[in-house]
Amino acid sequence: MTISKEKIMELAKDTGFEYFGILDASKLRFRSEVRDMCAAGRCHAYGKNWACPPACGSIEEAAENAAKYKYGIIVQSVGQMEDDFDVETMQETERVQKERFEEMVDKLRDDGVDVLPMSAGTCTKCKTCAYPDPCRMPDRRLSSMEAYGLVVSDSCTLAGVDYYHGPQTMAFTCCILFNE
Repeated sequence: MTISKEKIMELAKDTGFEYFGILDASKLRFRSEVRDMCAAGRCHAYGKNWACPPACGSIEEAAENAAKYKYGIIVQSVGQMEDDFDVETMQETERVQKERFEEMVDKLRDDGVDVLPMSAGTCTKCKTCAYPDPCRMPDRRLSSMEAYGLVVSDSCTLAGVDYYHGPQTMAFTCCILFNE
């Protein structure tokens, strides 16, 4: 099933995202150099989580999966930090973003809409990932935009959504690909 751009933007607003915008999925660029950053171990999930490289598949497979969709919606939650080291606000904004994102993806899937969700950060559905044993929730697993090889700021630009919202802000960004 498909969804209109207007309906998915309405859902993003109703779910509580501060910022959102539609992009042309054919303009997304899946870059191996983004995956190289994953391999460098910046987030410590490479080779340790089913939603992360190399377990989530190749960059070519990511591009092939995304090619099935015509549009994407970028959704963001933004936190206002007291200072540049306000870890509590960073963590709370991430928690809120994940909660909102999962709510939106679940609603779309419950309505039978075919979507490809790309989260912010590694999958945290399970307290500890079963990797390399079989994934306990393969139908609910969420790979990040970076795991797909996307530069988040470039994706935001395609959707007309700011990546940076000013000093002492923290933005978490996710993307959902869909067809209209």
